[in-house]
Amino acid sequence: MAQITFLPARLEDADQLTAMMKRTFDEEALHWLGSLDSHIVDYNIQPPGYDSVQTTRYMIEELTYYKVLVGEQLIGGIILTLTGSRYGRIDRIFIDPAHQGKGFGSEVIRLVEKAHPSVTTWDLETSPRQKGNLHFYEKMGFERTFETEDEVCYIKRIKTYTTAVENEFESCNLEGATFYQANLANSAFNNSTLAGAHFNNINLSRSKFQNINFQDTLIADLNLSGSRVKHVEMSGMAFSDTSVEGAPVSFERCELMGTRFKNCKMDDVEINECDISGMKIDGVSVEELLEVYRMVKK
Repeated sequence: MAQITFLPARLEDADQLTAMMKRTFDEEALHWLGSLDSHIVDYNIQPPGYDSVQTTRYMIEELTYYKVLVGEQLIGGIILTLTGSRYGRIDRIFIDPAHQGKGFGSEVIRLVEKAHPSVTTWDLETSPRQKGNLHFYEKMGFERTFETEDEVCYIKRIKTYTTAVENEFESCNLEGATFYQANLANSAFNNSTLAGAHFNNINLSRSKFQNINFQDTLIADLNLSGSRVKHVEMSGMAFSDTSVEGAPVSFERCELMGTRFKNCKMDDVEINECDISGMKIDGVSVEELLEVYRMVKK
């Protein structure tokens, strides 16, 4: 097998990595779903944003993203989420179809484990439809922990002879616990349930929330100055009694179909290069308004 290496991905790699990821996962969809337009929606085979350069750029900036090379030739990538010192998640791994079947995927897993020796627990999810993946991960030492018709969860524990790390809690039940005036700065929560948790009068500055289920969550009375919201599904969300002072809010490459603005102050709002089909202001078609404006301007 040819010698492979991996390096941290850079933003200038985003276009090439996205094209390779799309080619890889589309090939998987053709093989396991029968077509690219299958009626089956399987986000483990075609994960959200797999064909988006902007999603790739986000992952390079915010996650641990390695590009996989044979010599100087790019052949794939692996994306990790590292939590604390001992926990890692393989979010995505892909090898270009032209280079599959040569043992590169197995070698990438081994290189990642070697590059992060403090991580003793790795987890991931894959589709039960991808029979090749199931065999691959089990060959690499991963064990099934949960399985449905749409998802198989795996975990791999690496045995070490080091002593337990202070202030690390694993497989413990703290349901109903209350923390008052507690210092949990720089804490990490991974593969845990906080359903029904209540956060009040909490300092969450510089925190990160990634790959989180926030269904039916109340977010109120917050200071979000300087925060960023990226790659978020906001169907059905409502913003009310919210102000923007100082730096303006910016929406780029967003799908806001059916959005409603009512009784809002929108001084100096700008809309550029957007699809405004069906958009209305006070019941008046914006397309018709623009058409009249262009006729008058002529």
